[in-house]
Amino acid sequence: MIIKRNKAELAEILEKERQKGKKIGFVPTMGALHEGHLSLIQASLQNSDITVCSIFVNPTQFNDPKDLERYPKMPEKDAQMLEKAGCHILFLPEVAEIYPEKDTRVFKFGILDEILDGARRPGHFNGVAQVVSILFDIVKPDKAFFGSKDYQQVMVIKELVKQLKLDIEVVACPTLREPDGLAMSSRNMLLDPEERKAASLIPLIMQDAKRLKYEGKSIQEIKDFVNEKLSHNKLYRLDYYEICNASDLSPLNSLNNSVRSISLIAVFVGKIRLIDNLALD
Repeated sequence: MIIKRNKAELAEILEKERQKGKKIGFVPTMGALHEGHLSLIQASLQNSDITVCSIFVNPTQFNDPKDLERYPKMPEKDAQMLEKAGCHILFLPEVAEIYPEKDTRVFKFGILDEILDGARRPGHFNGVAQVVSILFDIVKPDKAFFGSKDYQQVMVIKELVKQLKLDIEVVACPTLREPDGLAMSSRNMLLDPEERKAASLIPLIMQDAKRLKYEGKSIQEIKDFVNEKLSHNKLYRLDYYEICNASDLSPLNSLNNSVRSISLIAVFVGKIRLIDNLALD
């Protein structure tokens, strides 16, 4: 596996491969890799000729400095995992390589900026758009692979590609889960044993809430159920639980079979904020 820290050197390597007719697959990450990330690498390997993974903890998408400080960093271990997985190129830049000067661009994503994580984390998706657009410009991939756990983020990136008129296919890959059902996340390793046990109940509560739909319960009754379940443990602090149109994330007032619906949750377990989602159809 080739490791590059310089964007010009990376771009030169990829241009040579492109001239040979090779298709480039790209998996942007913030490191602290787990099997969910490796599943994205496998998807890229199966659908591309050259697979590039980037590891960059992007400061512009953290609206909480303490969250940025806490974010786990283990580049040596990550590099070993990627090499074992068969990744061809790892891009491991410093902040100054991505942001030689302050990025003042402001992106607008409509309702995606105003709901769920867009509302709870002001500026977060703008920071995501800044770094992903820069990485896309460096790598110029044919396909980019993202995990569906970050459902709203995938929608933002698809909109970004559309707005910038980029010839890149954004591929949303299935969420991978731990044996107890918890969605795989780099943040899981920050949970202590008691918090980790509590976190495993989140997907179970979401499954129970899904069943209420088929019992004819209203959206408000389903929300009340989730709130009540989470109130039983002092470790939980619900940020949001919403039921939305799966195609554009507009909030739903009622459930019917003519509109695909999805539930999305953000909950603090101790100090660690976890997100998940579940299709309700």
